[in-house]
Amino acid sequence: MVLPQQSKRGFPLRHVTVIAALILLVLAAWYFTRPKPLPVTLWKVERGVVEATVSNTRAGTIKACHRAKLAPPAGGQISQLRVIKGERVVAGQVLLELWNNDLQAQERLAREQLDTAQAQTQQACMQADLAEKEAERARQLKERGFISAEGVDQKLSAAKVNRAGCDAARSQIEQSRSRITVARAGLDRMVLRAPFNGVVADISGELGEYATPSPPGIPTPPAIDLIDDRCLFVSAPIDEVDAANIKAGQVSRITLDAIKGKSFAGKVKRVAPYVLEVEKQARTVEVEVEFVEPPTAENLLVGYSADVEIMHTSHANVLRIPTQALLEGKRVLVYKPADSTLEERTVTTSLSNWEQTEITAGLSEGEQIVMSLDQAGVKAGAHVQPEANKPAK
Repeated sequence: MVLPQQSKRGFPLRHVTVIAALILLVLAAWYFTRPKPLPVTLWKVERGVVEATVSNTRAGTIKACHRAKLAPPAGGQISQLRVIKGERVVAGQVLLELWNNDLQAQERLAREQLDTAQAQTQQACMQADLAEKEAERARQLKERGFISAEGVDQKLSAAKVNRAGCDAARSQIEQSRSRITVARAGLDRMVLRAPFNGVVADISGELGEYATPSPPGIPTPPAIDLIDDRCLFVSAPIDEVDAANIKAGQVSRITLDAIKGKSFAGKVKRVAPYVLEVEKQARTVEVEVEFVEPPTAENLLVGYSADVEIMHTSHANVLRIPTQALLEGKRVLVYKPADSTLEERTVTTSLSNWEQTEITAGLSEGEQIVMSLDQAGVKAGAHVQPEANKPAK
């Protein structure tokens, strides 16, 4: 009987071959089934400027520096509309007229009375001059003895009476002029004029309709809505907790929903000295922000919605990271290039806004942090593969 060949240690060689093959199979299975490193986006921690900002809680509105909802001072029937919607007008231009034939007739009557009074005054004053000359001649004749003192007195009295008549006629002229002024004031109340240069935004009346001024406490539609669109600003509601940080003159940025991808330099023009209490809304303070340079290429319209970001504090040359890279509890995921894993680290922050946050402790310049936090499996200890290495803006 022939026994099988044994190794020096008494272990069959074929067993060694089988074990080696199994080991290779296990290694191959692990290699091909091992979890792949997660692709992540990294951000390099660098120094820059961080600004503390305040933004509006609800959409702001583009408004005109001058806007007037006009109505005639008196009520009446619209007889003439001198403008149309969208027309540009200048200060003092007539916009509409109410029926005023009766007032025009009163003015014509007053002018005719003035002409009559002036003619009567001329006649009375000429008679007064003549009477005064006759009185002077009578005085000279008395000195020569040709006339008695009684005759001189009569002439002097007649001269005084005529002079009084002249003065009375002159007062009639002033009365006639006052009546003309009254008539003209009545006519002016029937005419609506532009108080400033602007564009006619809306007209609520038509020819033949009656226009009435708004009585106290009862608002009525204005006859004409006039807007001066040469001067525009943003009126934005700011939460009351942020209002204390806002001062006139602070720098701000203005963005418009209607003009995508652009922002405009602004400056705080006014902070309202009171808090608005609007039902079912947070209490806010109205802040007005003016354009440093009004847009010229864009068609900026009154009523556009707008947002403002007001800078009230700024720190330069500080460590900063994107605000979106912060986890709850002021934590970040730091990339460790030695083994391509992630480390969770707590940081200390200072100034922050929607884009950038200042880091005062917990990170060093040049370290890389994870930006793609919403990706599944991205957590401390995970093996990752960097996709990008973005510098700070």
